[in-house]
Amino acid sequence: MNNPLRLIIDAVLVVAVAVLFYLHFSSKSAAPAPAKAAVVQPVAKDDDDTTATVAEPIVAVADTDKVAYVESGKLLEGYKAMQDARRSFEAKARGWEKQNQALVTGFQNAVQQYQKQAESLTPEQRAATEQKLQAQQQQAGVAQEKLQRQAQEEEAKMTQQVLERVNKQIEKYGKDNGYKLILIAAPSGTIAYGRKDIDITDAVLKHLNREYSAKK
Repeated sequence: MNNPLRLIIDAVLVVAVAVLFYLHFSSKSAAPAPAKAAVVQPVAKDDDDTTATVAEPIVAVADTDKVAYVESGKLLEGYKAMQDARRSFEAKARGWEKQNQALVTGFQNAVQQYQKQAESLTPEQRAATEQKLQAQQQQAGVAQEKLQRQAQEEEAKMTQQVLERVNKQIEKYGKDNGYKLILIAAPSGTIAYGRKDIDITDAVLKHLNREYSAKK
């Protein structure tokens, strides 16, 4: 065995969240309708030329023109729930990295020990040792793949939980404030242009953090 056997793990343990979701709110909670107003109309009655009061209802029209958008990146970066989730994930990631490093170090030490003893070993002993090293390499590779899958699953779970919370709270905010539509401006270019006066990212972020802090 001329070259030491080495393991390489390519695990990305960084939270990367891409959000693209679209919410459509029907304006169910419209402002209460004002009281009926009396409209006076002249009505001819024989020769007296009197007037009669006819009540016509005035129907309240819901505000269906309220459309706005939020910037997904800014929203998630400033959301305390995401910040806490990221810190929790990164703490777990450090533990996984330690486990991975232990696998790599253990294998490297075994290879170095073999190299030191190789010249004094018989051909049969060298073959047996190399076979053990190959088995150790395979076992370490399986363990590393398990760690990587665990990290990916944990990241996906964490992201899903935060997004579900964001979706729920944006829906509540939209209904409570009479919005017909709230769009998400994502880096992928979901919204090519939006006037700044309909950007409600800051207002929604305050709502999200207020709700999250109240439930902690």
